[in-house]
Amino acid sequence: MSGHSKWATIKHAKGAADAKRGQMFTKLIKEISIAARMGGGNPEGNPRLRTAIIKARGANMPKDNIDRAIKKGTGELEGVNYEELTYEAFLGGGVGLLIEVLTDNKNRAAADVRNILTRGGGELAKAGSVSRLFKRLGVITLDGEKYTEDQIMEAALEGGAEDVSAQNGIVEVTSAPEDFEAVMEALNAKQFETMSAEISMVAETEVSLDSEAAGKALKLIDRLEESDDVQNVYSNISIPDGFEAE
Repeated sequence: MSGHSKWATIKHAKGAADAKRGQMFTKLIKEISIAARMGGGNPEGNPRLRTAIIKARGANMPKDNIDRAIKKGTGELEGVNYEELTYEAFLGGGVGLLIEVLTDNKNRAAADVRNILTRGGGELAKAGSVSRLFKRLGVITLDGEKYTEDQIMEAALEGGAEDVSAQNGIVEVTSAPEDFEAVMEALNAKQFETMSAEISMVAETEVSLDSEAAGKALKLIDRLEESDDVQNVYSNISIPDGFEAE
């Protein structure tokens, strides 16, 4: 699992992410809208939209918000046209970042990403130099204080999951992208409440950092995620045991 994906879910479990809930919904709405614009508003015939809706439901987004986002994408409601971009970057210590952007102003987004990286000691990398370090997986997280690994295991494996693991109060279920929807449906059928559900870029090999370096890297990642244009940030950081953010 990517280091920052792990850190994000730990923060969520501790309640520290509540203040970012509105920002998270804004990013989900953008993803749903662009999926609907590109492939139509019917999720049955639009796999990307179907996945975006599953992710929104996994984050407990209200149905009305989802429906409005679809209508903005299809033109039934006035919306904004977004452009998709992916930036690759390196930080010190061999840390790689994949930065996914959805923006209505490419120049603004590029300047913002470059500025945040420069201030945080990172730099943009050549296309492919970071993405080769990651693979695409379905990732579903659940609250480990509500459910045990064993409770989740049976339903997840029946749905086609590749792995179920528990760490730092989080139960994480991973699957091949093509099995993601079936796994999510299997968990829903057993009425398990998810914390997050998405098709994510997961590092195949993680980079270990000491607590100080990890703290600096995670602060930079947080600043990137706070940008209105940035949808997702994936990293190959291995979070040190017992790590606590300042």
